[in-house]
Amino acid sequence: MAQQAEKAPELQDPEIRAELDQRARDAGETVIKSGTGGKSLDAQERLAEGRKKGGLSRTAESGKERADEEAGAVLIEPDEKALKEVKKDLGRK
Repeated sequence: MAQQAEKAPELQDPEIRAELDQRARDAGETVIKSGTGGKSLDAQERLAEGRKKGGLSRTAESGKERADEEAGAVLIEPDEKALKEVKKDLGRK
């Protein structure tokens, strides 16, 4: 059975998500680790998930097979710099 991606707690906050999405759409900023190339927050999350699941190994088994065997879910995390700036803009610590 395939793993489900788990999002960092900060990515559960609607205000933070909206700000990160705006940065990704308007400025083309990478706001999710491994999300380079995505034009929105959702796109960057999907790219990061795919890269983490599919890019684990170049052994005989596929990356997906190895990801399925790894313990725990894939964690999608925001870029620290972007998150810090968004929190500052929202008046949070």
